[in-house]
Amino acid sequence: MSYQVLARKWRPRHFDEMVGQGHVLRALANGLANGRLHHAYLFTGTRGVGKTTVARILAKCLNCEADGVTDHPCGECAACTEIDAGRFVDLIEVDAASRTKVEDTRELLDNVQYAPTRGRFKIYLIDEVHMLSAHSFNALLKTLEEPPEHVKFLLATTDPQRLPVTVLSRCLQFNLKPLLPKMIGEQLERIAEAEGIEADTAAVARLSRAADGSMRDALSLTDQALAFGSGRLMDAEVRDMLGSIEQDFIVELLERLAASDGPGLLETVSRMAEGAPDFGEALAEMLAMLHQLSLAQTVPAVFDSDGPAAERLAAIAERMDPAWVQLLYQIVLQGRRDLPLAPDPRAGFEMVVLRMLAFEPEPADAGGGSRRPSPSPAPSPPGTSPSAAPTATPAGDATAAAAGSGTGRARTAPAADTDWHRLAAELSLSGMAQALADHCDWVGREGGRVTLQIDEGHRHLVNDNVTARLAEALSAHFGEPVSVHIEMGEVDAETPAAAAERREAERQAEARAAIESDPNIAALRATFDAEVISESIRPRD
Repeated sequence: MSYQVLARKWRPRHFDEMVGQGHVLRALANGLANGRLHHAYLFTGTRGVGKTTVARILAKCLNCEADGVTDHPCGECAACTEIDAGRFVDLIEVDAASRTKVEDTRELLDNVQYAPTRGRFKIYLIDEVHMLSAHSFNALLKTLEEPPEHVKFLLATTDPQRLPVTVLSRCLQFNLKPLLPKMIGEQLERIAEAEGIEADTAAVARLSRAADGSMRDALSLTDQALAFGSGRLMDAEVRDMLGSIEQDFIVELLERLAASDGPGLLETVSRMAEGAPDFGEALAEMLAMLHQLSLAQTVPAVFDSDGPAAERLAAIAERMDPAWVQLLYQIVLQGRRDLPLAPDPRAGFEMVVLRMLAFEPEPADAGGGSRRPSPSPAPSPPGTSPSAAPTATPAGDATAAAAGSGTGRARTAPAADTDWHRLAAELSLSGMAQALADHCDWVGREGGRVTLQIDEGHRHLVNDNVTARLAEALSAHFGEPVSVHIEMGEVDAETPAAAAERREAERQAEARAAIESDPNIAALRATFDAEVISESIRPRD
């Protein structure tokens, strides 16, 4: 018996067997169950998501001999089996890409008026309907608007924008979405188990991502991988077939990046190039790992701690500033778009890696070797004078306390020698940690514990990672370990962020006043009836 490819063998024959597309299947099933049948259905979506498959199942639902019009065709009657085999006489399938002429469309529509030969309905399934010519659409339009009761039109297209609005307005439109890799992976695992195929979980996940949302592409790639791997799905063989990069290479690049090892970066790229990889795929893999790094730094609870490189990624996340990771993600994203414009893929990939290294933040003056940009000291608020840092007192090991939610503790006045505005500007902070310091107000320091207060509106700035970075910077400033406790409540004093906002507003008001009092502006107003647009005025830096 000849081999049948997986894409045909595992094509769904009932709505229940479809992967995803619940929003489409529910609407069709309810319409069939309630007898609300339309004369024309349009299925849109990218290749391989199930447009023609849904249309054929719908044809069985309309013509099932055993159960009548139903959303669960029996699959065993003559009509169902003949539709599955592609030989049902009242299901006329047309490939619009090969029959674009108006003569073909008129010939097709000449038989519309005749009753179906065997089935309940005569069904016209027109695939890639957007390929029809303008004259063909005009010939189809009148029949599509007022077809006989025994005729149903099922149209499928990957490009609905090319259909005339007159056709779109006469159809029920269903947009089938690309499938998520998780959905595709679960289906591939079911198929592998049913077919008795030895499948590696990592190989299935790699095929699911390579399918790019298309179930048909996933099954075709699986067939190719089985041929490549002698009937097995192993990650190394699938990676070689797809031209993918070993994950260790990407992790190694990130480790060398965190260590500022430029020669090491190029040496790793050189070893990668020996396998003639797909550098675009390598950038996509790097984006996935940067995403995991960002999760590890900002939302550790959802970080994939069971992944093959989880421990190494967690170590990298501790060494890299979160703001830098966000910038690296944008650099790689832009580099992936620009890669086709590079003289050759390897040179383009190397430039992306070197650009990532070039945008490394400057090392901080203090803070245990963590690389973070050092902010310029902000001017002190009016009415305050520079003062020395608080005198160091003995304390225990450095810890970072989670943010408190109550304000029952009595608020103590700030120490006379503590200028929080100046202190916050001098700390070696960046990103969310700097934002947290700027929106807090100093409450007090008791031994090795520093207490700050922040408004409820800025609660999103408080998490364990950011609080730990602030505690680390304060420990470096005071010269001894301190912990940070954040209280939630109304801040009475002016925070550094509020002070900066006030100073900016004052500069803006001065700039507007200067423009309003300028004699040249007054002359322009008097001579030309000119108008000053206040929103366009900006203070000079």
